[in-house]
Amino acid sequence: MFAGKRVGLVTNHTGLNAAGRSGVDAMFASKKARLVAIFSPEHGFRGNAADGEVINNSTDPVTGLPIYSLYGKTHRPTSAMLAGIDVLVFDIQDVGARFYTYLTTMALCMEEAGKRKIPFVVLDRPNPISGMVLEGPVLSKNIQDFTGYFPVPVRHGLTAGEMALLHKDIRNIAVDLSVVKLQGWDRASFYGDTGLAWVNPSPNIRGVDAAIMYPGIGGFESTNMAVGRGTDSPFLWFGAPWLNAERLVATLNAADLPGVRFRVENKTPELAIYAGKLCHGVRMEITDRAAVRPMDIFVLAVSALRDRTYYREFRFDEAALRLIAGNNVYKAIFESKDPPEKIMADFRAQCAAFDKLRGRYLLY
Repeated sequence: MFAGKRVGLVTNHTGLNAAGRSGVDAMFASKKARLVAIFSPEHGFRGNAADGEVINNSTDPVTGLPIYSLYGKTHRPTSAMLAGIDVLVFDIQDVGARFYTYLTTMALCMEEAGKRKIPFVVLDRPNPISGMVLEGPVLSKNIQDFTGYFPVPVRHGLTAGEMALLHKDIRNIAVDLSVVKLQGWDRASFYGDTGLAWVNPSPNIRGVDAAIMYPGIGGFESTNMAVGRGTDSPFLWFGAPWLNAERLVATLNAADLPGVRFRVENKTPELAIYAGKLCHGVRMEITDRAAVRPMDIFVLAVSALRDRTYYREFRFDEAALRLIAGNNVYKAIFESKDPPEKIMADFRAQCAAFDKLRGRYLLY
């Protein structure tokens, strides 16, 4: 596919083959293709930059190739960056949540490649949190923000290749798109079932369970609730100095949600919100990965936190909410007087409609 071609590779530290070798190293050593440029997403080529940290262009010390940051002055590859490239290749492990930015970077690269008649290839990877489970509200088609670029549920159940096919079709992107399919992937499986070594896709997604919980618990990042950044369990815990954790844990356990147990756990985050302050919090233990629904946890928790009698200090930031959700679709969760069951049912109906739509893009 790449023989005799000058290749641009959109990748980071997750771009490894089954033997653990970097795609950059493998392609650079290849005598068939010529790797000429590297493009990196949020968190940088090494994957160690903080959430939201602006990243500058650099040079790879091993290959001497330019590393063009797509999370710095621009989110899109420019004409100068793409000059002399015959094919642009995307190889990054996503986590399966709409507001995780790696697939937005993929889409922007697709669009820019298409404008310049450069073929675009996705080296597909598993959806680590299952390709069967859909959760959360579907983003309106007329909304396109960096953290909300696709009209899909929060937990979308697609691989990168499938999302690329959907994006090309729904947005009528004129691009020569190819997807190199996975071999032997069961879309009902989780990353731990693949036999592949887990590599943290970003500093705070430290395992399959954190990735599973991220589409739900990540919504708290638009509030004055800590989500475990700067602790040993990001996205498996949330809390605040003002939180009545005992009461909230009792509420959550009483709901008997499948696949998860809750307990009180205090932590002192080392960074982010409440750094250095003792926080009373809720620790989540996944007991069944296939059954747990993190968006239901989020909706139920927020519905309880709306009770000012017990949680008068709980707040959400509308601007931050837009960054997390892509639009104000989450706002109703915080302001609605509807019971959580009604909100959950509405989200399930949206996901059922999307499930019918996505069938034409599924590769597995």
